[in-house]
Amino acid sequence: MSDPIEAFFAQLARQAPERVLRRTTGTIRFELEGSDGVDAWHVTIHHGRLTVDHRARHADTVIRTRRDVFVRMARGEVKPLTAWLRNEIVADGHFRFVVLLERLFPAPAGARHPRERAGKRPG
Repeated sequence: MSDPIEAFFAQLARQAPERVLRRTTGTIRFELEGSDGVDAWHVTIHHGRLTVDHRARHADTVIRTRRDVFVRMARGEVKPLTAWLRNEIVADGHFRFVVLLERLFPAPAGARHPRERAGKRPG
């Protein structure tokens, strides 16, 4: 799969149910703007299980951005909340799904969990 967007959504659909999302149910539609128009992806979260399809339909939250911004998020180069704060993505609907994006996208290269860092104290 050469398209990083298709690869991202394919990986998202294959991943095991997220423990953190166990109590989450809802839908997100991603509208990705490019030179050839708008590309829509629909993600359904049902108690931690994710399903993805390539259709534009009703969603609890709609995320709009340019394809290049989405590719940078899919690579872990840009964090979704940071992109939202810079108006690189626009969200309509339930804000909790915007916050949830942090769990769906990869962390930046070299990032470590704070608990991992706290466990290693100079000695």
